[in-house]
Amino acid sequence: MATERVLVVAQAFKETLSAAEVASAIAAGVEDAGARPDVILGSDGGDGLLEAVAPRLVKTTRHAVSGPLGDPVEAVAGWLSEDEAVVESRLVCGLSLVPPGRRNPRRTTTRGVGELVLELSRLGARRVLIGLGGSATMDGGLGMARAFGWVPRGVSGEVLPDCGDSLAELEAIDGGEKPPVSLTGLVDVLNPLLGAEGAAVYASQKGASAEDTVRLMKGLERLVALLADRGARELAERPGAGAAGGLGFGILFFGSGELQPGARWVLDLARFDERLKGAAMVLVAEGAFDRTSLYGKLTGEVIGRARCAGVPMALLAPRAEFVPEGVVVESGGGRWDGQELRRRAAAAVSRGLSSP
Repeated sequence: MATERVLVVAQAFKETLSAAEVASAIAAGVEDAGARPDVILGSDGGDGLLEAVAPRLVKTTRHAVSGPLGDPVEAVAGWLSEDEAVVESRLVCGLSLVPPGRRNPRRTTTRGVGELVLELSRLGARRVLIGLGGSATMDGGLGMARAFGWVPRGVSGEVLPDCGDSLAELEAIDGGEKPPVSLTGLVDVLNPLLGAEGAAVYASQKGASAEDTVRLMKGLERLVALLADRGARELAERPGAGAAGGLGFGILFFGSGELQPGARWVLDLARFDERLKGAAMVLVAEGAFDRTSLYGKLTGEVIGRARCAGVPMALLAPRAEFVPEGVVVESGGGRWDGQELRRRAAAAVSRGLSSP
């Protein structure tokens, strides 16, 4: 067993352990079990995206932009080359930037994302990749579009405030300009913008009540209706358009951009398929695994690729349900610290490598 290589894909445990801490604990557990860890820091576009790409960055820059409540925040951008930058929307308009008592997507905006895109363009970026996980917003990307010159107006022609609540009052939108860079949204969910499976699915996680969610979805429907003659309905139906409260749609429509599954992009960048060859097993960890983990999330992508390659698969998750058949699972026991994660990793490797 000492020479057997275990491919580890580590991602952050939300509000508990960073991706680096998860990686360190799992690697130690793999070694405890007598195997050799080959570690990839992963992300599906949410927490830990910049950590995941850090080994391939040529530089990082910091920028003051509008936060989710309009107050200034400092956001970090990573540069893959002199003209290609990567950012996390959660560092601009993320839920972690809003105090718990003020969390409500009716009040928040993505304007800072647009400001950051323009700043990166001024620094030489020709392409900007935006991770779309962990947002506090549901403004359909209209806040971002304000930075590009789009102006939302109400019934009397007044300029509406930057927030999700304003969408329900929309009567007209003055056109802006396409941003001077190529935009790619890295999505961690495949939901469309509208309907029961749209952005509404995640509204409560952002602090919206049932009543808030009804108003916000009416606002997003209003936004699409006003832009329908310019192709908005088709864009609203695309997988990932509902990511980050509709920021995915905003990238498609206002940014003339594209969407890609973030997990797929990160794994390809890390040469996952190449490193999968010859691995004795694959070990992936997630704070909570459920049915949604199989649709656009990093864990689901890893499991799918490992199974296609015929490589044994193990999952570490404090909470786990709807786990695919044949996957070794270590779960339960409440919140895990680094030591518990290490112990569980060792157990999973021992079980996985001893199976026929």
